Amino acid sequence: MGNTIIEKIIKRNTGTESVSPGQIVTVNVDRVMIHDIFIPFVAEKFEEMGFTKLWDPDKVVLIYDHLVPASAVEDIRHFKIGDAFVKKYGLKNIHRSDGICHQLMTECGYAKPGDIVFGTDSHTTTYGCVGCFSSGIGYTEMASILGTGEMWVRVPETIKVVIDGKLPDNVSSKDIILRLIGDLGADGATYKALEFSGSTVEEMSVASRMTISNMAIEAGAKAALFAPDEKTAEYSEVELSDVDWIYGDEDAEYCRTVVYKAEDLVPVVACPSQVDKIKPVSEVEGTELDQIFIGSCTNGRLEDLKAAAEILDGKKVADFVKLIVTPASRKIYIEASKAGYLKILAKAGAIITQPGCGLCCGRAGGILTDGEKILATNNRNFLGRMGTSKVEIYLGSPKTAAASAVAGKIVAAE
Repeated sequence: MGNTIIEKIIKRNTGTESVSPGQIVTVNVDRVMIHDIFIPFVAEKFEEMGFTKLWDPDKVVLIYDHLVPASAVEDIRHFKIGDAFVKKYGLKNIHRSDGICHQLMTECGYAKPGDIVFGTDSHTTTYGCVGCFSSGIGYTEMASILGTGEMWVRVPETIKVVIDGKLPDNVSSKDIILRLIGDLGADGATYKALEFSGSTVEEMSVASRMTISNMAIEAGAKAALFAPDEKTAEYSEVELSDVDWIYGDEDAEYCRTVVYKAEDLVPVVACPSQVDKIKPVSEVEGTELDQIFIGSCTNGRLEDLKAAAEILDGKKVADFVKLIVTPASRKIYIEASKAGYLKILAKAGAIITQPGCGLCCGRAGGILTDGEKILATNNRNFLGRMGTSKVEIYLGSPKTAAASAVAGKIVAAE
C-alpha cells in the first residue's frame, strides 16, 4: 500500500520503513517559530523545565508581529522578555516588524518542502503550501522542543481534496477553502491532514495555495499539504528533483475524498460568527458594511493586493466606509508599492498600514464597536475578534472585499 504526503514526510524524518494513522512517533524537528505573544510563556516554561541551552539556535525563529506597533502598555513586556531570551540563548533568526510570522516562514525560506515545522500559532498549517508538515502547538510543547529538538506526533489520517477545472474569474482560492470548511464543518477534519490535488490546484500560485493551507485549521486540520512543483521549487529555492518524492501515492489510503468541479464554485462568505457558516455572496448581497479589511496571513500577499487594486482602480471607497489594507510582509509592501498597487488603493481611499497582524487579532489598526459590520479577508470571525462581541464579521476573498468597498455593501466582484 502507498502513502499519503504526510506519511511520507514522517517516514523520511524518522527513518522508519512504514507508518500508519494512529501510530505515535517521535520526529526530529527541522524548525520552530515563536511569535511575540507567546515568547514570555515559552521562556518561562523552558527554564522551568531545567534547560540551559537551545538544541539548535539556528533552527529557532522569533517573530514580532502580533503586538507591533504596541497598542497597550503591557505589550512592551513581551518585547523585553523576548529580547532578553535572544541575548541569553543566542537566537539567530529574529524579525522585528518584518511581517506576519506565517508569511515570513516560507518567504524567508525557514520552512522548506519535506520539513517538519512547529509554531506557537494555530495557523502554522500555512507552510503546507510548499509541502511542509507544519502545525501549531502550545508553549509547553514548544519549550520541550527548544531543549530537545524532538516532538511526538500521532500520525494523522488524510482527507484527499480534488479540485479540477478552471475557476470563474470572480472566484479565488479563498472561496475554495471557505466552501470546504462549510462542507466539512469546523470539526470535520480534526487531527486529520488535508491533501490537495487536481488540475485547479496545479494552476494555482504558491500564494493561492498558502491561503488554503492557512485556513485548514478552521476545519480542525493538523496539516494541509500540497505536492511541490516547479513553482514551489522556485519559491522555496530548492531543486525539484530533491523534493519530487513529496506526493500522495495513487494507492495511498485516505479516510475520505472530497471532489469539486471548479466551474461550479461561486464567491462565498463566512457569516457571523462561525467560520463554517458559509453562504454564497448572492444570498447576503446588499448587507451594508462599516468597514473592509484586506490583509492578514490569509490574504495579504501581492496577488491579493493586485486583485483589489484592479477592482478599485479609478474608483472610490463608498462614503462612510473604511477600507484598511495591510500587506503581509515588508517585502510584499515594497513590491506592491513598486507595482503601483498601493498608489491605486490609496487614491481609492484605502488606509494602508504597516505589515503585521494588527486588526486580524483585534490589536492596532481598526477595531470596531457594537453594531458595526465588517467584511474581512482574514481567517476568523469569532465573537470579539475585531472589537466588541457585538461586531458582525463576514469573511471573504480580496475580490469580494474590494468590490464591496466600492459598493458599501456586500457584493460579488464582476
